[in-house]
Amino acid sequence: MFFNSQPVPDKKNYEQFLKIAGSLSNLFSDSSVPYLYYRVAEKIFCKAFSAEDLSRSDVSADAKKGNLGIGLKTFLAGNGRTFQKVAEFNNARHLYKDLEPEGMIAKIAELRNARLEFTAKAHGLDKSIYHCVMRGEGKFLIFEETMEAIDIRRIKISRNGKGSIIFSDGKNDYSFLASKSTLTKRFVAKPVAVDFSVEILKNPFDELKKLFSAGGLLFETAKRIKESIYLPLYGRNKTVFEKSGLNQWNAGGRSRDANEVYIPIPAEIHRFYPDFFPGRETSFSLKLPNGHNMKSKVCQAGGKALMSYSNKELGKWILRNVLGLKEGELLTYQKLQAVGVGSVRIDKISSSEFEINFASLGKFDAFRKANLDNG
Repeated sequence: MFFNSQPVPDKKNYEQFLKIAGSLSNLFSDSSVPYLYYRVAEKIFCKAFSAEDLSRSDVSADAKKGNLGIGLKTFLAGNGRTFQKVAEFNNARHLYKDLEPEGMIAKIAELRNARLEFTAKAHGLDKSIYHCVMRGEGKFLIFEETMEAIDIRRIKISRNGKGSIIFSDGKNDYSFLASKSTLTKRFVAKPVAVDFSVEILKNPFDELKKLFSAGGLLFETAKRIKESIYLPLYGRNKTVFEKSGLNQWNAGGRSRDANEVYIPIPAEIHRFYPDFFPGRETSFSLKLPNGHNMKSKVCQAGGKALMSYSNKELGKWILRNVLGLKEGELLTYQKLQAVGVGSVRIDKISSSEFEINFASLGKFDAFRKANLDNG
């Protein structure tokens, strides 16, 4: 597993950061169990172990270190065998809602496995694990588990209750809450890699006030990401058109490479963010989730297309390497639904540096509505 193989100074820093976060628990509750917000846990992990933060990317892993994907979980210790959420399928509800329990669970397992595979391909992962921080009475406990695909052939339903369906694949126990479209997995805290006490400050406000008064807090004001936008991977009416966008290779008029594609840039993006991209045909660096930098440009009339400078590099990455489509196979909205992705998020680092990450279904629509509502 990951934690035990890390350098001792990194593990000590990690423990210290967690203790600091836990010491502030009385800002949020009066419990003797230290509090740890999951976003804080993600930031601490990435800082301590110099891991890449994937928490904004809507994929199955929250962090990445080398070719290892890491799902970060924090929860109450309980009896050490608790069910915790690992996936949500609300946007794919129509694919399983009318199925019988066996068919429903098979479909959920298929969707879960597709998302794990998508994450691995998009980010260049060889393996993924769960890194868990359990919150016990006055302490944190850390353990890790392998993040595995569900073995669909070995699924056995042990209980079909009114609110949930509990099943196993022989390796892990799961529970699917149909009303919330949520898949949970049983996490077994055995063995625990390390545990340590957390001293909770009685009056955290007073301690923070002292730091402020003494000028002991220094804030980073420079933001690495200057601005972010979302671009849809489909066109109007939730359709991936057969001869444009990510199926541009199928358009007529001239001979085209099988990987020739572009990501649509709706006209309103240029209206809301006129200075986001460089001018048409001006090259810039686009960093992919796997770390590769792809020379890219905005092109076509009205700047409606985001393309790689080589008109086949983008398609080879997104259609072949990530989505696993064969040459000549059309991308459909149904395929996007299966992997839970509907758009990409473009982060602007500088006028010549950008990053791209996949975003879940509905993210572009929410982004568009927010901009329309704000005028």
